[in-house]
Amino acid sequence: MRLRLRQFRPRTGPYEHRVVQPRQTLRHTSLRAPDPIGFLFGDHEGLNRLAGLFSFAAYSRHTIVHVPLRDGLPPDEGVGERVDLVLAHHTLGLRPSKWPDLRRRLVDGTPLTVRTDEARTVRDAASWSERWERADFRDELRHATHARTFFLFGSRDVFAETATYFAHAAGWGPHQKGVAKGHSALMAALPTLAQPPGGGHPLEVLICFKPYPPYARIKRPGH
Repeated sequence: MRLRLRQFRPRTGPYEHRVVQPRQTLRHTSLRAPDPIGFLFGDHEGLNRLAGLFSFAAYSRHTIVHVPLRDGLPPDEGVGERVDLVLAHHTLGLRPSKWPDLRRRLVDGTPLTVRTDEARTVRDAASWSERWERADFRDELRHATHARTFFLFGSRDVFAETATYFAHAAGWGPHQKGVAKGHSALMAALPTLAQPPGGGHPLEVLICFKPYPPYARIKRPGH
């Protein structure tokens, strides 16, 4: 997949950071922070581009991927605060409390076009899937919500696994019953979000295909 991005090189003190954003807003895609359930609604284009962004994040250890989902159109369902999305490798050491200052420095971005390798993404996702049932498995998506932003911190393999979830939702969402009438369809959930101590309802972010009008353009197979 070819991704059209904007690249920024903000500095904080002696450090230079690399931050990328989609060049165009994901207009029909939104995210509500988990409390304890979060909802990510997206149309085919939005979910497909998120698949590419997660794939890009998987192989960009020193890059912060910022997806300003609050800039899109608000969905007509779901509850909770609408938030942006940030992806970063856990080894990068990004602290959510430092993000607002960094975000204010995202000016004068330069165009960047990258291509993702879907075959490599599928291979690394399979590696993650083979390990996730082991007793010593620790390759989870760590997360935090701060400053109207939902942060996901992970490794190459778990980001690759998540990319395949979005690709599946984008590809099969239009085939689900009811979407041609404007209904959303639950397609997946973010894999293995790290859970806070103390039990209670597990935190989840549900990935839903959500069409936008006119709905007549969405046809199920055989129709």
